[in-house]
Amino acid sequence: MAQIGVQGMMLKERIAEHGVFQTLQDISALGYHSIEMSQVPMTPENVAEMRRAKDELGMRFAALSAAVEPMGGVVMESLTTDYDKIVADARTLEAGILRIGMLPFPAMANRDELTRYMGIVADFAKRLASDGLSLTFHNHHVEFARFDGVRMIDIIRDAAPSLRFEVDVHWVHRSGVNPVTFLEDYRGLVDLIHLKDYRVGQLPQEALALLQEGRRDEFYAAFTGIIQFAEVGEGNLDFRAIIDTALATGVEHLLVEQDDLYGRDALDCLTTSRDNLVQLGYAHLF
Repeated sequence: MAQIGVQGMMLKERIAEHGVFQTLQDISALGYHSIEMSQVPMTPENVAEMRRAKDELGMRFAALSAAVEPMGGVVMESLTTDYDKIVADARTLEAGILRIGMLPFPAMANRDELTRYMGIVADFAKRLASDGLSLTFHNHHVEFARFDGVRMIDIIRDAAPSLRFEVDVHWVHRSGVNPVTFLEDYRGLVDLIHLKDYRVGQLPQEALALLQEGRRDEFYAAFTGIIQFAEVGEGNLDFRAIIDTALATGVEHLLVEQDDLYGRDALDCLTTSRDNLVQLGYAHLF
């Protein structure tokens, strides 16, 4: 049965302060019993606390994050350098999915670099399948840019037939594509989605001051930069249509995520999203 959970990136600061188990206990108390781990160090101590949360709280690990290659200046595990360790962690937590969170920046801007990178991704997707794991790719808006008239996301799909997808509905919408239409187009290829709303914030008073001072370029940057990441139900996306389509097309994990909390506490944001999802009629998915 499909399940609503949490994208762990939202909780990284809370985990750093309170620890993994306490944080997972906190979200369990809110009614979330599934999590995708991201931007949380997979140290032996943290993995042990995750396993404890699985055993004692019934926490389900929807997916673990895995870079494909080391990224310059960022200390992180990758499939290229830490394959056996990443697979071992997935087995410890009984997580059947590994996720690629983002394309390397050079691959976003150059088709040859994207082709090179996707060759490596395709090899790892096949190798992981032989180890009982699936590899998924998480989109942003940039993947809807076109190389020679072809959307980057479609190039990614065609380059790695074994690759699965994690659809972030906020970023799809920001690209100008209807998330419902995209889920239909990729039917049967999507295992996870990120439930993240798209809110148009208010124009700040400071922007008006910039305009009065004749700083039109800075004003226009403020004017176009009022798009926000919102709690589910607090923005403009049609989540009933999105969730119903996701369920109909075989999505297994629906993960609440919010990239910026705008000063709110993560648990408060998750409470708002939960309440709105329950009001929409999805209490049975928690």
